[in-house]
Amino acid sequence: MLTLLTHFSDLMPGLNVFRYITFRTGGALITSALLVFLFGPTIINSLRIRQGKGQPIRADGPQTHFKKAGTPTMGGLMILFGILVSSFLWANLASVYVWVALLVSVGFGAIGFYDDYLKVTKQSEKGFSGKARLGIEFLIAAIAGWFIMRAGQEPFSSSLTFPFLKQFVLNLGLFFIPVAAFVMVGAGNAVNLTDGLDGLAIVPVMVAAASFGVIAYLSGNAIFADYLQIHFVPGTGELSVVLGAVIGASLGFLWFNAPPAAIFMGDTGSLALGGLLGAVAVATKHEIVLAIIGGLFVVEALSVIIQVAWFKRTGRRVFLMAPIHHHFEKMGWTESQVVIRFWIVSIILALIGLSTLKLR
Repeated sequence: MLTLLTHFSDLMPGLNVFRYITFRTGGALITSALLVFLFGPTIINSLRIRQGKGQPIRADGPQTHFKKAGTPTMGGLMILFGILVSSFLWANLASVYVWVALLVSVGFGAIGFYDDYLKVTKQSEKGFSGKARLGIEFLIAAIAGWFIMRAGQEPFSSSLTFPFLKQFVLNLGLFFIPVAAFVMVGAGNAVNLTDGLDGLAIVPVMVAAASFGVIAYLSGNAIFADYLQIHFVPGTGELSVVLGAVIGASLGFLWFNAPPAAIFMGDTGSLALGGLLGAVAVATKHEIVLAIIGGLFVVEALSVIIQVAWFKRTGRRVFLMAPIHHHFEKMGWTESQVVIRFWIVSIILALIGLSTLKLR
């Protein structure tokens, strides 16, 4: 919205700064952080009053988790509030990619909100029907994938690119839509599974958002894309502004989510953030790089898949408990050790993922 001020740059030359994505990204980050800092306590108190007992704690989980009983959930509402307000202020709303990213984030967040609501009201670990939830997620993601495909130029807009192989592009045609949907749904649920300890998911989300902020900016800039020999996707630079808002809102949320957490983001936040990252990866043609940068999320999701599949087949467990962060807790690691070490892993994976921009 603030980009409209550039129309008056002839009268006030200083307004030209609103043309620059880097300036608006910084503005979006600061704005969203301040919004969550300022309104966070009010939102938390409101949720605490309305939810009563808060998020239910797994009966078979680590003993240290029982002291968290009564902590309110749905903290993702704080994050979404910061992202949406800040994005509307600082992003160029003429960009299709901005609207697609926000559509996926809000759509997935609404699904997560309903799931959280059922868990809180029923005081049960079971919320929204798994099949129905996935079905709606795939529908939202498929619509987003269609818009992304239509926003670009054929055949590249429906193609899949590969890191380290600058010339190899696989044209998927209409099959691009289910692939794009799988990336978004997979990212949303992988982040959701990672969100099991105070601060565990939000920092890797910020690391991934910062990494894809760089990727979106470079991919949307013809000069930088040509220099780095990455695929140029016009218009995706605006996604850097949205991701700046994500980082700011996440920083604000971390203030309240740091151990001992005053609030959990819940499915409301984890699905919204993961889905948004997936949408950005699809739009910038870096779907596979997302699996590298978000490798921590991938491992968390795989640990659950392996645990369930192996238990159904043999009646035995591979891990002491899944997702894998609980496995390390069961091994004797403290919660802070798990969280900080997983943060370190996420940073290393992000650096590896960013290296693919040059190593081609």
